[in-house]
Amino acid sequence: MAGKPKRMSQIKQLLRLHQQGKGNKTIARSLNISKNTVKVYLDKLRSSKFKIDTLLSMDDPILEAIFHPGNPAYKDTRFEELKEDLDYYEKELKRVGVTQKLLWEEYRIGHPYGYSHSQFCYHLSQHLLTKNPSMVLSHKPAEKLFIDFAGKKLSYIDFETGEIIYCQVFVACLPYSDYSFCMAIRSQCIADFLYALSCCLKEIGGVPQVLVPDNLKSAIIKASPYEPDVNCALEDFANHYNTTVIPTRVRKPKDKALVENQVKLIYNRVYARLRDQQFFDLNSLNLAIKDKIKDHNQTRMQQRSYCREEHFLSEEKNLLQALPEESFELKYYREYKVAKNNHIYLNQDKHYYSVPYIYTGQKAKVVYTRSMVRIYIKGIQIALHVRDYRMGKYSTEKEHLCSTHKHYLDRSPEYYIQKAQNLNDDFYKLIQQVFQQKKYPEQLYRSCDGLFSLQRKTEPDVFRKACLISLKHENYTYSFLLNIIKNKMIDQQDAQPEKPLPDHANIRGKSYYKQQSIKFYSYDKN
Repeated sequence: MAGKPKRMSQIKQLLRLHQQGKGNKTIARSLNISKNTVKVYLDKLRSSKFKIDTLLSMDDPILEAIFHPGNPAYKDTRFEELKEDLDYYEKELKRVGVTQKLLWEEYRIGHPYGYSHSQFCYHLSQHLLTKNPSMVLSHKPAEKLFIDFAGKKLSYIDFETGEIIYCQVFVACLPYSDYSFCMAIRSQCIADFLYALSCCLKEIGGVPQVLVPDNLKSAIIKASPYEPDVNCALEDFANHYNTTVIPTRVRKPKDKALVENQVKLIYNRVYARLRDQQFFDLNSLNLAIKDKIKDHNQTRMQQRSYCREEHFLSEEKNLLQALPEESFELKYYREYKVAKNNHIYLNQDKHYYSVPYIYTGQKAKVVYTRSMVRIYIKGIQIALHVRDYRMGKYSTEKEHLCSTHKHYLDRSPEYYIQKAQNLNDDFYKLIQQVFQQKKYPEQLYRSCDGLFSLQRKTEPDVFRKACLISLKHENYTYSFLLNIIKNKMIDQQDAQPEKPLPDHANIRGKSYYKQQSIKFYSYDKN
């Protein structure tokens, strides 16, 4: 091809022949090139001001720079004019709606004989590349786990309704071995995200030193180029697994180029291969994904003599930290004021949990998981409850109540009978008789409270005799016992109580009172 640069090895042959005194025709015939080409290179030799021996001793790239100095565009006065404004154009490109074509049009107004659109864009792009060069990142085994969500969704069909349910696809990879994990979940909410992440760590069989999530909403509350605020739930997750979280920079896909590349590979090796299959639940979809990811990890890598799984098993898995013995439970944080009844109201479950009564009216921090509720005040845990999902109910510990409330909860027939037995036998028998009555329990408890109050205020001997009178008359009420003591009737306990009339047959029944007229019976005098 005319004008095609010659190899430097061939140029060195040309120089040697010229050094030997060969003519241009002879050199051209020997090297199978044209006479004009020989002439051009010899002219460059004369203009280079280097001796032939020096040129022959040079390495080929250095020699090529002398004979093929490249495009002289950067020596053009137009480039000198453009170079001064390149920083301005770079800044303008960041503004809304500004394009390279618009900047070129403005450039041509000021420089009518300046560069064409293609040359202008070329020089501008070269300038931008020098400002943002790429860097080759080296990764250590078991150091990081990159985390992201695929942009496209997978789906399954609800078997009962026929509705298509779209799912988010969680993707993670270990950058050292490029070992990958993929899983479909219902959403990107924090609970689903952390569940997928825990499944990932379980699948790889260990924990890396650092988790590197994208600035996804589930993981990052506020995106910042320098100090992003990591979601508290993800921090709890990292602390549970003895690892740390370092999110990627905002709008910097190169920070996680490997997981971005994994997403592209998964589109081909998972999405495309499952495109004609139908699934009727999330579990069956994930089983199919797991099978395809296994094939992906076992596929021989380009320019490598091994696959991802071989590299992971041989050099990385044994360096991962051990998984914790207990599974992670997502923690929720709330702050409530302790109510007058010394309970806090967990709004999510609409359930009440007790705290010690001395903290009534104070603000409490509540940390609850799927199974437990912990309550803190001033950094001290003051209550621990098993989480109860019954709406409108109370979870109350007796130790949290004041003495009055404890007494109220402790009330029972056994409680009062045992308490009376510890005082004296007559009172014990009286309380037993109280609970033999067929009355509502609350009424009996109130009667017992009155009787015990009376017992505390009365001399023991007087109260014992009053109990005997009450038992003899089979009247076990508080008012009856109070009247005996108040009226000093304890000396009358020997008096015979009135006996009820005995049963007899001389009773007028209801038929007697239903008769319309009274019938009188006559008796013969005879």
